[in-house]
Amino acid sequence: MSRRHVITTGCVLTITALTLTAAPAVATSPIVSAPAVPSARQSPPGMIEALQRDLGLSRQEAEERLANEARLAPIEAQVRGQLGERFGGAWYAGITARTLVVATTSADDIPRLTALGVRPEVVSRSLKELQAIKKELDSTLNVRPHAGRVRYVDVRNNKVAVLSSESEATEHDIEAIGVDTDGIRVVPSKEQPRLFHDLVGGTPYYVGVTSRCSVGFSVTRGTQNGFISAGHCGKTGANTTGFNRVAQGVFQASNFPESDFGWVAVNNDWTPKPLVDNGTGGTVTVAGSKEAIEGASVCRSGSTTDWHCGTIQQRNASITYPQGSVFELVRTNVCAEPGDSGGSFISIDQAQGVTSGGSGDCTSGGITYFQPIGEILTTYGLSLVTDSTTIAPPSAGTCTGYTQTVTGTLNRGQFVYQPARHYRSTAAGVHAGCLDANDGVDFDLYLQKWNGRSWDTVATADDLGSDKKISYTGTPGYYRYRVLSSSGSSPYSLGYKSP
Repeated sequence: MSRRHVITTGCVLTITALTLTAAPAVATSPIVSAPAVPSARQSPPGMIEALQRDLGLSRQEAEERLANEARLAPIEAQVRGQLGERFGGAWYAGITARTLVVATTSADDIPRLTALGVRPEVVSRSLKELQAIKKELDSTLNVRPHAGRVRYVDVRNNKVAVLSSESEATEHDIEAIGVDTDGIRVVPSKEQPRLFHDLVGGTPYYVGVTSRCSVGFSVTRGTQNGFISAGHCGKTGANTTGFNRVAQGVFQASNFPESDFGWVAVNNDWTPKPLVDNGTGGTVTVAGSKEAIEGASVCRSGSTTDWHCGTIQQRNASITYPQGSVFELVRTNVCAEPGDSGGSFISIDQAQGVTSGGSGDCTSGGITYFQPIGEILTTYGLSLVTDSTTIAPPSAGTCTGYTQTVTGTLNRGQFVYQPARHYRSTAAGVHAGCLDANDGVDFDLYLQKWNGRSWDTVATADDLGSDKKISYTGTPGYYRYRVLSSSGSSPYSLGYKSP
């Protein structure tokens, strides 16, 4: 079927955190009826006004948009799991997000999707196939600074978009890779992505005398308080001072390039709060970190340009900055300017990530990228500070004696890949994984191996219960674990070791 091709031009700033988000195939599972519509959450102070200004909406349209997003998000999670390998992506349509569009590779799904109240669209490639194409592009175009600086999965057009200032040269590069060129669209673009490394959004902090960045979100690690921000703002060991130039903390870890995030441990003079500055003298409360759907409203707080809103355009974008490439960012049409780096991205009351970079400005408009928060919390074993009591990850329990341990939190229907990208085994032998979550939930664990084009599930632990173990004898290669919440919400701890 014909598809609408619309690409938003402008500079790209950050990359998304999910690489292969398609769920395992469920070829014969029926799509069950839609869940009950959740009660609408009250929008944070200043969000309605910012949506009116930045999206050109009336107050009623802005309120309707947020209500529709809250109503449709659970349906998207349900459909994604049921379609499995056939899922081609989902997005909101209409100025008030009144319609949820779900792409599938099978026309047989149309009646059931329609019955759920969503608009089905049949596409040629699944989301998993698109992400496999993009992974191959990343490995080649990543090292060519003037060709294909920006790559992202464009589910609306069922293609991988490559933005380039040298379209013809980029097309030749792509043909030489040997990927499915029908699934790729090269878009002429003058974007020159750069980092917002000089100043900060949200509440400002300083690294050294002249470098300023923004606090992303308050976090804890055990009894240590701190905050997350962009990795390019400071190296591990760098000292920070607060907005008032009072001694604040030290960068405990910093990842850049490839990723763009870091975390700062603060001293006892600073108390973390579950709040984001909305630029009007008020604050927005952080209630959690549930990932928003493509097309969802999202707002950014930064010390240079304060509070601006827009929508999530695409996920899994890759950026080649002059300083290096960053992968798995989220692309938005929220404006930003130098100095907004590290600041908060939030959708209603759910933390989404921290600002990495972008193009344009808040006078003429722009494109901004953010580093998703899930990978940051998981990588460093951090807990997000929210307006409710922060639930600590479960203790190791029976999962002791493993060389690597990662933690996180999942709600029902959510899943994550661990470690953040994968790990490499250089010898044949046993891969052992142990998952521990709170009692009363049903979590599943899968071990996957890269076959050169996609990830194969080689071992499964999906019986009822919160705790799972996997033992698999495999050959050298790249591996990762997939942690899935089949029922319930809980922090989890995953221990694993390889040959």
